[in-house]
Amino acid sequence: MIKILITACGGPSSLSFTRSLRDADPEGKKYFLIGTDCDKFNIHRAECNKTYLCPKANEPEYIPFILEIIKRELVDVLHSQPEAEAYVIGKNRDKIIASGCKLFMPEQEVIELLRDKGRSYHLWKGAGIKVPENIDLQSEADLKRAFEKFGSDIWIRETVGAAGRGALSRPTYETALHQLNINNSWGHAVAAEHLTTRTVTWQSIWYEGKLVVAQGRERLYWAFGNRAQSGVTGLTGTGATISDSVVDDISMKCILAATKKPHGIYSVDFTYDQQGMPNPTEINIAKFFTTHHFITMAGCNMPDIFINLALGTYTGQMEIMNPCKNDMYWIRGIDVLPILLSKKDIDEKVNEYDHLLAELI
Repeated sequence: MIKILITACGGPSSLSFTRSLRDADPEGKKYFLIGTDCDKFNIHRAECNKTYLCPKANEPEYIPFILEIIKRELVDVLHSQPEAEAYVIGKNRDKIIASGCKLFMPEQEVIELLRDKGRSYHLWKGAGIKVPENIDLQSEADLKRAFEKFGSDIWIRETVGAAGRGALSRPTYETALHQLNINNSWGHAVAAEHLTTRTVTWQSIWYEGKLVVAQGRERLYWAFGNRAQSGVTGLTGTGATISDSVVDDISMKCILAATKKPHGIYSVDFTYDQQGMPNPTEINIAKFFTTHHFITMAGCNMPDIFINLALGTYTGQMEIMNPCKNDMYWIRGIDVLPILLSKKDIDEKVNEYDHLLAELI
């Protein structure tokens, strides 16, 4: 039996991972899942065979604790979904690999480059990839220059972090200045031209420079977007599978601009500009998107592929591009299980409504 250690095991993105592995092993004979989580409440949501409460990733005890669990449980593969933990694990990869546990991650310099949205922007701009214009916010003078450049149509965000951290959509100058001061964001925030609300993502796995599998997904809206000033919460409400050669091409260019030998998970985020062109905004590096169980349910189990690649047992195809059927919808919400529907399912209910409404008029 393969023993897999999954960090932040009670979080939604790790639940997508564990559920995908359960789908690949419904009888529980292949995978034994071990989870760690620093949250004493979230850990009880985990769907693992065994769990351990652990230190936070930024605490000095974190890596020694992880190494102890690896030793105690004879872990074969370690995977981390949260960015903060993936970063720390990557920095300590030599210790983890020396313990006999396998990792399947990009090189650390690639992780550190791509987790920083500011550095990614300059990389892609230099590579000739269309990106929204950014201004680094080092001081109040930069903020004034950004408002002079973008006017009221301005977007502000922090360069490191997930779930729309530090994001402001069309704020006043005073609001932006206040948040940057309160959060001490100077030096790790940017201002950018405001794009549209249409967003897509492109999740992929690479092995020693070769693409293994990739799938596009459009985000139809952010869950609870009306509760965040920016409208961005990091929580996809409903997503739909897509296949778009333009997104495929730009995604690969973004990844290959950062490394000539991609290895591991690269998940590219795009927002469309006013001309209808997808602009890359970041790469979620070394981790899948939160809703990747959607892709599993739609027909492509990337976590299972990932584990087999990590162990050197993968015998499937390579360069699999958008294997899922288009227009499959993954509908999510709080305190409810996600559901998978086809466009036909959606259209039937809408048509029924239209017909009934027409009878009333």
